[in-house]
Amino acid sequence: MGLFDFLSNEGDKKPVAPAAGTPNANADTDFFGNSKVDTTTAAATAGETYTVVSGDSLSKIAKNHYGDASKWHQIYDANKGTIGSNPDKIEVGQVLQLPKL
Repeated sequence: MGLFDFLSNEGDKKPVAPAAGTPNANADTDFFGNSKVDTTTAAATAGETYTVVSGDSLSKIAKNHYGDASKWHQIYDANKGTIGSNPDKIEVGQVLQLPKL
């Protein structure tokens, strides 16, 4: 059987299965095995949570948790969706993410 016989033989054609190590297009890694997962949001949520009590402010929470009241900005940045546009308006019962610094 020659090369032309092989190429013209329609009856022997079979679908080619993907190789065992072929990456899946829907996987959480790219072709090279690098993670496609966004780690910036994972880092923000990796810290602790804190439930706001009466008399709290972001600076008081920062002072108690980080030892530095000026780090309230990091708490606010991690919780803008919960707090809203005014960092002075936190409410009792809100659960805040305290990011690791």
